[in-house]
Amino acid sequence: MSGPLETRLGASRTRKTDIARGFGNASGTYESASRLQRFMGNSMLQKLQAIELDLAEGQVLDLGCGTGWFTRKLQSLQPSAAITGIDLSPGMIRQASENRAAAVDWLVADAEHLPIASGSQDLVFSNLMIQWCDDPRAVLRECRRVLRPGGWLVMSTLLDGTLVELKSAWQAADPGHQHVNRFETASDLQVKVESQLAGADLATRTIRLPYASPMALAAELRHLGAGFRGAGRRKAATGPGRSRAMCDAYPKEADGTVMASYEAAWIYWRKHK
Repeated sequence: MSGPLETRLGASRTRKTDIARGFGNASGTYESASRLQRFMGNSMLQKLQAIELDLAEGQVLDLGCGTGWFTRKLQSLQPSAAITGIDLSPGMIRQASENRAAAVDWLVADAEHLPIASGSQDLVFSNLMIQWCDDPRAVLRECRRVLRPGGWLVMSTLLDGTLVELKSAWQAADPGHQHVNRFETASDLQVKVESQLAGADLATRTIRLPYASPMALAAELRHLGAGFRGAGRRKAATGPGRSRAMCDAYPKEADGTVMASYEAAWIYWRKHK
């Protein structure tokens, strides 16, 4: 008979398997739909260039590398560095490895239990991954562990308020059921970051992206593999009537297009020497 701990661990494994499968299924369409991902990751690349980080002969970890878009960017910026791309999804790693980027090692692994030696990495780069993890603190501890003194962590995530328009429209169309993933509040994330990474900088910004329609937004989320995976989702497919009601409830711009808000956050931390 399983106890509470075994039940929680089993639920966590099931959720991780679901997340890995969802992103793996989207591996072929991910890059074509990754507008937000590229903006967030490019902001971190600009930070690295601003601090003039020289990783000649260094070790770089792209944590939650997906299809390897930014792994390849990191390789082009630091061609002499040894780069490892890690993702929970075997499908994403297969897609990434097909690009055959030289000097990149691809690994399927859990960010909460990294198969990486302590104090071995000069840079951990992680773009829009940690919000999918059960406990950000576990991932932050692992990042701290694998960094060598003087190494950098640059990480992005999303906060509460992301997709608020979509969430409100679904609440009007399908009350009692969740359709949008839950995200940490800025204050909760700040506390968790400070508990693991003393002196870390947390920068936030609201990003608003335009879409032709609410269904175009839904299609982009589907192509990213970023659909809702919470406990409150419907077991059966959402009917066309509810989808139409959601579209009707979604606020429109004067030209009929819609906007989606993303509450973005970036974490920047250097491990003390």
